[in-house]
Amino acid sequence: MLTSTKTQKLLHGIKEYRKQFFAKDIQELDESGTRIMVNHILTDLLGYKSLEEIKTEYMIKGTYADYVIQIDGTRHFLVEVKALSLALSNKHLRQAIEYAANEGVEWAVLTNGRILQLYKVIFAQPIDSKMVFEINLSNPDTTKGCLECLQYLHRDSVVKKGFNQLWNNFMAMEKTTIASLVLSKPGIAFLSKQIKGKFKSKFDEKVVIEAVRRMISEPVNLEEVKVLKTPSVKGKKKVKIDIKPSAIIDPAITISTDN
Repeated sequence: MLTSTKTQKLLHGIKEYRKQFFAKDIQELDESGTRIMVNHILTDLLGYKSLEEIKTEYMIKGTYADYVIQIDGTRHFLVEVKALSLALSNKHLRQAIEYAANEGVEWAVLTNGRILQLYKVIFAQPIDSKMVFEINLSNPDTTKGCLECLQYLHRDSVVKKGFNQLWNNFMAMEKTTIASLVLSKPGIAFLSKQIKGKFKSKFDEKVVIEAVRRMISEPVNLEEVKVLKTPSVKGKKKVKIDIKPSAIIDPAITISTDN
């Protein structure tokens, strides 16, 4: 990811951006005015070179995308801008994804200057997309989340294939991934062992699988879920493991897998 110096510079840039554009109420700013805000994001925060790497009004099959970020001939992501006064909608998303898909670009940013959403384009039949993150640049309470997400859009990260790591992080925490792991043979074997140890009951593998499928498909009241503690083994020294959470599961960030 970014060096500590670049990270601090990005953090400072986010705060300055908020101060410059949200110190006063500018709800009625139109799209042309919002593009000034987006220019600031791309150059001052994310480090792209204005004319060389930021292509504006980029023609795609007879229509124009607002921005395409291109470095050394490689198109990394597309940016679709809507007016600050507008709430981002599914219609805007479809437009951004259509532009990206027609140009063969795998990543698309949709923003109104306040809200910024990053999508991965899924080249399937039909074309689909996944929202990887959504951040609110105007809210001081989400500064940490904005920093962690925007690092992946920074030039230094993009040229080092940071999008690959971001996508891996996202897919690792997808519901389908977790469900697949739990329903795998090792997952079911682990559950069967835990059930036998806790309840002194042994169940056929098919029964455990059916219970897991029911848990996945039916709503669960999480307030009633009690996390079972794994009994410690006597004579063995406990090892403390410090696991740092991924950027895409920070509580300050809104993550969605539904469009």
